[in-house]
Amino acid sequence: MPVILGIDPGSRVTGFGIISGSGSKYQYLTSGCIRLSGETLGERLRQIHEGVSQLIAEYQPEEFAIEQVFLGKNADSAIKLGQARGVAILAAAQNDLPVYEYAARSVKQAVTGQGGAEKELVQQMVQMTFKLPGRPQADAADALAIALCHGQTNKQLLEKAGAKTTRRGRIR
Repeated sequence: MPVILGIDPGSRVTGFGIISGSGSKYQYLTSGCIRLSGETLGERLRQIHEGVSQLIAEYQPEEFAIEQVFLGKNADSAIKLGQARGVAILAAAQNDLPVYEYAARSVKQAVTGQGGAEKELVQQMVQMTFKLPGRPQADAADALAIALCHGQTNKQLLEKAGAKTTRRGRIR
């Protein structure tokens, strides 16, 4: 079963979620947040890169999914978010992982059935999907939702292409 690393990038907190599985069966492996400290953006970006690289080394994911940048009202925040995404993607690229990007609306739609769902609903659905004892922190829940969205989207694309999968989730 492929291992998927989902990342919810941020310049102060970067959420991560790691799952394995395929089709409609996914297993929770771990999740959490890379809490960034430091006075400069450069220090925080280094921490994101090191944190994501460490997760890749420890869990050996086969696929990497990350949230796309959305342009809000604050251009400065969007630029910092883009930089956080960039160093996370760099960590994936340095480890030869394929990178998949998903819009926040698509992630929410895949997990909750509503593209405009509130964070609390995403947390609740992630908790229910993976049968977690409590609600994960919002950034970790978002990262798990991104990983789950990738798994579901990948399955749908394979089915549309006519690919068949084995019981272990491999394409034949």
